Amino acid sequence: MEKVKHVILISGLSGAGKSTASRILEDMGYHVIDNYPVQLVSLLVDMIETSTDPRYNYIALSTSAQDFPAFLRGLKGQNMEVNVLFLDASDTVLLRRYKSTRRMHPLLLVNTANTLEEAIAVERQMFTRNTNNTFITIDTSYLSEKEFRRKMEQFFSKGAAPAFSLSFVSFGYKYGVPMDADFMVDVRFLPNPFWVVELRPYSGNDKQVYDYVMDKPETKVFIEKLIAFTDYAFDQYYREGKNHFTVAIGCTGGQHRSVAITNFLYDHYKTKYNCYKEHRDEKEWTK
Repeated sequence: MEKVKHVILISGLSGAGKSTASRILEDMGYHVIDNYPVQLVSLLVDMIETSTDPRYNYIALSTSAQDFPAFLRGLKGQNMEVNVLFLDASDTVLLRRYKSTRRMHPLLLVNTANTLEEAIAVERQMFTRNTNNTFITIDTSYLSEKEFRRKMEQFFSKGAAPAFSLSFVSFGYKYGVPMDADFMVDVRFLPNPFWVVELRPYSGNDKQVYDYVMDKPETKVFIEKLIAFTDYAFDQYYREGKNHFTVAIGCTGGQHRSVAITNFLYDHYKTKYNCYKEHRDEKEWTK
């Protein structure tokens, strides 16, 4: 039996981080190919499948919005495992990045759009027709390069199991919602430790706050209903072929309730799935 070749197709909004993703994957040992002619995709597939060169065991192929559909259709082979990395960012962040770097948007260069705002809107619409929930999506709007690298390593480290994985992210609504969440859980209805003076300086990572949240009758009923839903949903997404699913759990400040519930969900599912957790806004808290 021939060895399975691993291919990552990198695409997404211009300015969302394709170049950075390519550089990170290259550091991880992937053979990165950029600006490959889409008309020759069938030759590339043959080369990947038949080559004995070890560089072709792990390939990362970066492509534009215009060529993405053709690459997606063409990258099919009996001994190839293809994953799509889709990079996104908010329109505001994309505008700021282009203005700070003084680069031209690709759609402006080919006269497909007349303004930067229009170019971003047109490109986003192009992807709307060609995305699905099996893609691994990373929103880079508020990620540092270190955080971006950590996410990439979670998904694409060589030898990492391609099975369904979960990320549980706590956040505070006062700081904005995570843009790449597949499912968002609002826990602001649960009793708030913030109003307990002796608990206020601590977070859901501390036992006294965790126990306060989890021991409440409202939380117990909520957890029972939530787990019944997520057990079913995660199983269905896995059967459908989705690689990764992000659950965002939010409370007012991202310190107490959301952190506690995130810790519970991570502990509950970590023996069944490949799980990650992040407390996005817990670091904002000053004790």
